[in-house]
Amino acid sequence: MGRVSAQFEHFPEETRQFLVGIADHNEKAWFEENRALYDTSYVEAGKAFVQAMAPRLKAISPEVHAEPRINGSIMRVNRDVRFSKDKRAYKTHLDFWFWHGEKKGWANPGFYLRITPDQVLLGTGMHHFDKDTLDSFRHAVVLPRSGKALQAAITAVRAAGAYEIGEKTRKRPPRGFEADPDRAEYLLFEGLTATITLPGAVAFAPGFADLCAQHFAATWPIGQWLKTEL
Repeated sequence: MGRVSAQFEHFPEETRQFLVGIADHNEKAWFEENRALYDTSYVEAGKAFVQAMAPRLKAISPEVHAEPRINGSIMRVNRDVRFSKDKRAYKTHLDFWFWHGEKKGWANPGFYLRITPDQVLLGTGMHHFDKDTLDSFRHAVVLPRSGKALQAAITAVRAAGAYEIGEKTRKRPPRGFEADPDRAEYLLFEGLTATITLPGAVAFAPGFADLCAQHFAATWPIGQWLKTEL
């Protein structure tokens, strides 16, 4: 197997092989037959990646959590199918979440990464606001100081690269909120993220940890705004 020590450079080719295999054979029998491949290419490679990312991420945001374990920063491969029409037992991608706050969760901004055989998706932010956070976000959009700070953060991210500013889900602004025309669009958002999609090959090429850190740093102005204002 490829190198996945603390001197992490990239994911080994075996990680791609596992993800392709679990997509083609999404069943317990195949998974158990290939558990050794899962252990090395998914779990151990994932741990090495998180360990490599921890100092890089803390240089961006010292309070970020990077825990090299399954159900820490490495998402479980098992799918929760209880309330889903999709009854496939396993995910066909490798996900990571580096979060802020005392407890792991989605209630604070963080850094997100998804690896598939064909593409890498990474970014910063909060995918969906709960009710109270959404209300705080809308007030922050409307208020002059925080609203202008949001505009500045988004402008900085867009200037840094081809990042998509996401989670615009509403067609009309909510009642009771009216923002300056320059930022009224953000009242249509029910989360706030900055993401970029890259070719899957980058995850298996030297320098992947540094590449992720560069994109996380470029998108962090939005995460910093969320962390400060909400």
